[in-house]
Amino acid sequence: MTPRPVIYRKAANQLLNLLAVASICIALGGMGWILYTVICNGAPVINWEFITSPSKPHGEPGAGVANALLGTLIMTIGATVMAVPPALAGGIYLAEFGKNSKFADMLRFCANVMMGVPSILIGLFVYALIVIPSGNFSGMAGTIALAIIMFPVIMRITEDVLLMVPDTLRESALALGMSRMRTTLDIVARSARNGLATGILLSLARVSGETAPLLFTALFADTWPGSFFSEPTASAPVLITEYTTNSPFESMHAMGWGAALVMAGFILIINIVTRCLFHENQH
Repeated sequence: MTPRPVIYRKAANQLLNLLAVASICIALGGMGWILYTVICNGAPVINWEFITSPSKPHGEPGAGVANALLGTLIMTIGATVMAVPPALAGGIYLAEFGKNSKFADMLRFCANVMMGVPSILIGLFVYALIVIPSGNFSGMAGTIALAIIMFPVIMRITEDVLLMVPDTLRESALALGMSRMRTTLDIVARSARNGLATGILLSLARVSGETAPLLFTALFADTWPGSFFSEPTASAPVLITEYTTNSPFESMHAMGWGAALVMAGFILIINIVTRCLFHENQH
């Protein structure tokens, strides 16, 4: 087969470089446009009262988003507490103990399927499992839905991160007489701690902006989170959805944009921290 002339190979290389740069510019431009829109619409309403006051019905003075932010924080932390320990344990099993076993293959397949399930279906599942039998929307139901979303993400990232640890570390620890479990926890997991933290932060950033599952589980309330197990609980994603799409009042639209700006800043900070940890882990 006669090779193509050098000029054609160089032209193809330049074309691919241009396409790559154009793709990056389009992605950055889209992200910049979104941030610009959120900042322009949300910044005018951001003040101390907005951050520290609870939401109120239209027309009442001194309304804010503090109760929604607190509800989001409580449900996110609760979901993290519920999902992280079993997800880490599952990831450790897949990477260190199960590997090529049939049970591990089945568990890995189920995790991959769960990662692809739309979050609204998880919300409907928890609605049928908890909300209908109890007769109440609640923050706890929302927490469980978010934990289900977090679990497969953390487990698969944990497995991938642990598999990146060189086998020489495991062999050295075992040669010194350490047990398999102690080697996994003290040597392998400690070597991959930055990657594990990265996986947890990425899943945290994902669920903190979820709206669909909370509409079927936690719902919303213009009050501070009180009866977490038996009453609807406010959350920032639901507030944003209700204020910007379901309200006819411009003042409510502005509050929704302000809440969106606060959440965008929160998620941006999490992603920056994640990238820094990942960069450190690579070096």
